[in-house]
This record gives sequence, structure tokens and C-alpha cells, in this order.
Amino acid sequence: MKALVTTLDPAAPMAVRDVADPVPTPHRALVAVKAFALNRGELHSIVRNGVGWIPGQDIAGVVVQAAADGSGAPVGSRVVALTDERGWAELAAVEGHRMAVLPDNVSFAQACTLPVAGLTALRCVRLGGAIVGRRVLITGAAGGVGTLAVQIAAHSGAHVTAVVGHASRATGLAALGASEVVEGIENAPGRYWLILESGGGASLSTALKLIEPRGTVAVYGNSAATESAIGFGDFRGAQNARIQSFFYFTSEPEDKFAPDLALLVSMIANGHLQPSIGSERSWADFTEVAEALRSRRIAGKAVFRTGA
Repeated sequence: MKALVTTLDPAAPMAVRDVADPVPTPHRALVAVKAFALNRGELHSIVRNGVGWIPGQDIAGVVVQAAADGSGAPVGSRVVALTDERGWAELAAVEGHRMAVLPDNVSFAQACTLPVAGLTALRCVRLGGAIVGRRVLITGAAGGVGTLAVQIAAHSGAHVTAVVGHASRATGLAALGASEVVEGIENAPGRYWLILESGGGASLSTALKLIEPRGTVAVYGNSAATESAIGFGDFRGAQNARIQSFFYFTSEPEDKFAPDLALLVSMIANGHLQPSIGSERSWADFTEVAEALRSRRIAGKAVFRTGA
């Protein structure tokens, strides 16, 4: 089969190469990958894992060999799945409890935006508990996680403030459910019951000044790659608030992946969730698209089709 593998060539860090087919284990199915999504974190993984590594966590495709233990979906099923790695390939071995069957009206491109970004958005919003009528602040709101979190929080009855880094990235967020859009977290008005924070550095420090008493700051990223100044005094106006770290692979038990993926695809199917796809290209265009994502010239998710 063909796969996108690491080269460590700065000019072309990934290339399509012939590699061995994956060998399914009793609890894994073989999926013919039709589309996959690129996450910003994977841009860093590419340069850390040596030559010949196959990345890839977000995939959608068709089951061509079911898992021998009966888990997952039967042959012929259209599915979305979360893998640890090796998803950027024509075939992927997928654990049965990490896939969900797609409704007919959900495309492969839509579905592959969901595993990492969708699970992060869904589960981070859940950290706020009952948020009907509550104020929720979402940083990085124009990104893959942010656009989904805005919709999930708004659909759950929250008053959502979306934070963007530049006014040009605010387009469409109001239509997705944001009650207000601000440029920079320092311009967010008032206090919030739940803050989804991915900026790190000064953004996280500012978030602590905006959280309500007993509220939650859910930290799921550090795009600034800088440390944050945090002290006990920051909580004087937000007593008993908490900072909650979030890592999607360990955020819930393994058996919760399939139900949560199924919930997300059902929300797309019934019109309650609209993935924001900023780029949909062939995997042959990986280098160009990856650089655009790295430099924040893509709002939403970057999606690739396998094959030419």
C-alpha cells in the first residue's frame, strides 16, 4: 500500500511511499482510508519521530476486514476512527472500540475532522457541567477544536464568547453560535463559568482573571509554547475555581470513544454540528497545506484525500 511517511527533509517533510500493509490483530479491523485530517500537534510529531514513520490519528473510510473479536463495525461500513498513529495510509488497522459508523448524509471529509478536535471540544465543554445560561469563553475559536466547541457549547444553551487572534479569523463564528467575538482574550468582557484555553502563556494567565468563582479553566493546548505566570492571588476574584488539564486519549475510558464519536457524527447528521473545513486537498499537496496550517492561513480543519 501507499502511505505518507516522514522524510526529515525540511523542504518536503512527508512523502507518499510504498510500505507494507498493516496486520490486523483480533481486536482491530482494517479500514480503507478515504480521508484524514491534520492536527497542529502532528506538525511537531513529524520532526520528532525519525525517517519512515507514518503519522495519523483522524481517519474516515470503509471497513474492508472486520475485527475478529466482533468489535467495531462489519465489512462495508463507512466509519470514522481515532488511531494512535499510522492513519495517513491507504489502509489502517483500527481498534474496534475507537470507531463509529457514519450516517449516509455525513461525508468522509466531515467525519475525519472529529476524532481529535471533536472529542476535545465535546469533552472540554462537558467539564463545565450544566452550562445552560452560563457564560463560556473559547480561545482559538477559529481553529479545528474552537469551531466545534463554539457550536457544542451554544447548542447546550451557553452564552458563548469566541476569542480569535485576528479580526480576519472571526468570519462565520456568529453563524456557528457565538454570541460575541473578540480579538484577543484581554478584550473579553466580564467573567465566565467555563473557559476553554489553548493559547498558553499570557492567554492562560489572563483566563485566570476572567473565570468565575468555582468555574473551570480547561487547558488543552499551548500554541504560544511559552510559560504562564500563575499565582494564588490570581484566584482572589475567582475563589475555588480550578484549572483542569485535558489530554484526549486519557480523558475518558477507552470504551467511551465509540459512543462519543457516534454522538458527534449524529450531531452532523441532524444539523447541530457543522465542521469547519478550511482546506480539502489530495495528500500529494501535504507540504503546501501543512505550511499554511502552521502559519495560521487556514481557519478550521485541514483535510486530505488519499490517492491522487
